[in-house]
Amino acid sequence: MAVQQSPRTAGLAALARPSGGYAMLAVDQREALRAMFAERLGRPVTDAELTEFKVDAVRELSPYASAVLVDRLFALDAVLAAGAVAPACALVVAADEFEGDDREFVAWSRLDEAVDPAGMKANGAVALKLLVLWRPDEPAAERVALAEEFAGRCHDAGLVSILEPVSRPPRDRSAGWTEDDWNDGVLAAARELGHAGTDLYKAEVPLHGRGDEAAVRRACGRLTEAVAGEWVVLSSGVRRDDFPRAVQLACAEGASGFLAGRAVWQPTVGAADAPAALRETGVPRLRELGEIVDAAMADR
Repeated sequence: MAVQQSPRTAGLAALARPSGGYAMLAVDQREALRAMFAERLGRPVTDAELTEFKVDAVRELSPYASAVLVDRLFALDAVLAAGAVAPACALVVAADEFEGDDREFVAWSRLDEAVDPAGMKANGAVALKLLVLWRPDEPAAERVALAEEFAGRCHDAGLVSILEPVSRPPRDRSAGWTEDDWNDGVLAAARELGHAGTDLYKAEVPLHGRGDEAAVRRACGRLTEAVAGEWVVLSSGVRRDDFPRAVQLACAEGASGFLAGRAVWQPTVGAADAPAALRETGVPRLRELGEIVDAAMADR
């Protein structure tokens, strides 16, 4: 007799490729994406332009992704209205609300109370994602409590919870902040939040995926040791051409794939014909990354 999957197990399976690995696309960037457009176009960028790009990216790229992550602010309603998500691609919704300052696009992150888990499930979502800022000078207990609350909301609604801790400098930067400090924060965040009850952990790539292969692999192995369940990598902070290698090394040490945006679609930002640019550069990159994940899963 077939074994019944729990909603959480079934949800994770819905996010994965047939190989069991994750090849997930992120288009939930907000003010950071606006800044990318402004830098490329040399002028202010409207909300409508961000939405149009996100719909184009989902329509062109989701056929090659196992899941796609969108934000409520600029993408969700438009993506749903356009029917842009490919039938075999699972929908993930960002449940975080950001506040920036003069140094960071995301200086504070909290649960977006406008993202109702039950409502998101009714709209076809399989999972929610929450970004948590890890800073060495802020209380761990508050971050853990936020992650646990998020996990509980998702599980009550029968949704997968994806946690995305990111390493950030202290609020008081008088002591300085180095690449080594950042990397230490990536691992410290995993040790702190990797057992917070969420279903999937989304990690920054240690060492930004650069440098000595053995060092990158050792650091990724430490993430595997720190995280209770499965984990995937994001692409922010990794040079686009370095990301395929970073995914390969992370998966060799226990990661199960990626949830990434910039490494796939960044060259198409501001293109005169975004759909064509996405087909020309984004599709081959996403297919390449998916093949890397499949090969890694086959080796297990």
